[in-house]
Amino acid sequence: MLLLVGLGNPGPEHRNQRHNVGFMAVDAIAERHGFAPFRKRFQGEAAEGMLGGVKTLALKPHTYMNNSGRAVQEAAHFYKLAPADILVLHDELDLAPGKIRLKLGGGHAGHNGLRSVDAALGPDYRRMRIGIGHPGRERVLGFVLQNFSGEEKQWLQPLLDAIAEFAPYLGKGDDAGFATRVAQKLAPPKPETPKPAKIEKPKD
Repeated sequence: MLLLVGLGNPGPEHRNQRHNVGFMAVDAIAERHGFAPFRKRFQGEAAEGMLGGVKTLALKPHTYMNNSGRAVQEAAHFYKLAPADILVLHDELDLAPGKIRLKLGGGHAGHNGLRSVDAALGPDYRRMRIGIGHPGRERVLGFVLQNFSGEEKQWLQPLLDAIAEFAPYLGKGDDAGFATRVAQKLAPPKPETPKPAKIEKPKD
């Protein structure tokens, strides 16, 4: 089983903020793959479905970002899951906007949601870092709690669509295959190389 956790803050005032991109990605996956409706469970909202033939629980903690680990721990304990069965999707300042990286384990790099999950489970769970860019140290708090701008939505929606499309690879544990296909899907089209003009040979 896979526990797919999106990090964010509950409530309509936070819905479109950069810090909630984990919620957005989980919503896109659940919608694309016909998950059951979200309902209140595990101190958040949860929906069941299948990804790559693997039973999956999508979870959006409603404990606010700083206490995300409480909800994740409750769901993991209920299903008796190991940390490696858990994939956490979160915003990443130190990654270019629209880029993703997947890894198993690691540090929290100051991310309060990850810090909370680490405290609850330890560090050995899977993570998907979703790049939102870095505005400079002095502006971090205001930046993550602001809505995505209209310009940013030009890369955000295609990214969420690609994450949702290739999510079955996540269910199968093929993080490398997932990342490759997302990158290929989002790669800008190569410019067409003009064919050299044919040179007509003069007739005798």
